[in-house]
Amino acid sequence: MANETGQTRRVVLGGLAASTGLLSMIDETTAQAQTSGKTFVLVHGAWHGGWCWRRVSDRLEKKGHKVFTPTMTGLGERSHLLDAKINLATHVTDIVNVIKWESLNDIVLVGHSYGGAVVSGVAEQMPEAIGCFVFLDAFVPENGESVASLTTRRQAIEELVQKGETSMKPVPAAVFQVNENDRAWVDRMCTPHPLATFTDKPTLTGARNRVAKKAYIRAVGYANPPFDAARDKLKAAAGWRIYEVPCGHDVMVDMPDRLTEILLEVA
Repeated sequence: MANETGQTRRVVLGGLAASTGLLSMIDETTAQAQTSGKTFVLVHGAWHGGWCWRRVSDRLEKKGHKVFTPTMTGLGERSHLLDAKINLATHVTDIVNVIKWESLNDIVLVGHSYGGAVVSGVAEQMPEAIGCFVFLDAFVPENGESVASLTTRRQAIEELVQKGETSMKPVPAAVFQVNENDRAWVDRMCTPHPLATFTDKPTLTGARNRVAKKAYIRAVGYANPPFDAARDKLKAAAGWRIYEVPCGHDVMVDMPDRLTEILLEVA
């Protein structure tokens, strides 16, 4: 009887040791995944908010990466803050402060559409924090170039300014060639955009070009000459990777799987 008790005790202790070892291996694997994970800061475009990135952020987080999708002042869940004082510098500061207060380093900074102007300004202030730079169907302004000077909606913006308007109503999702199933949702979520962010002329020294990893993603399902020009300009520049995706302008909505793949490839 005593022998059987001893054997049972050894079996139990052996099982506990094995379980402890297994848990240690799991903890170690988890720690390695967290260590190797990237940090993404995804910057939305005009009329949108952090909400538009949900499908992509979910996919990245499931793969062990950290993701920030800040909504800029006056838009989305912060639309109650919309006023005439919001300009491009305000939105640049929105993103810079996320990087500062979250102590982020070696980030993958992604700017969609109008967000290309925002992330260009962020690069001027926080170049040491950026490990990878991605323009997603975005404007790529040079020094002194406003978004208004680059967009096909320049005349509409100028007319609003002349009328004394301080914001611009959202462009319908159908115009951006968002897939039909999501158009009603996108239209419901978009909010008026502060006009001064389009007309401001940023001071840029080319800090974004000094980032080691850089990419431009063009959504070819959305006809837009300014974005074609940006893609072609960067295709001819050194150090840029160029991608094309067969969908409308809101790539994060239409093709989240493919966009996630590209972001992890360039990160």
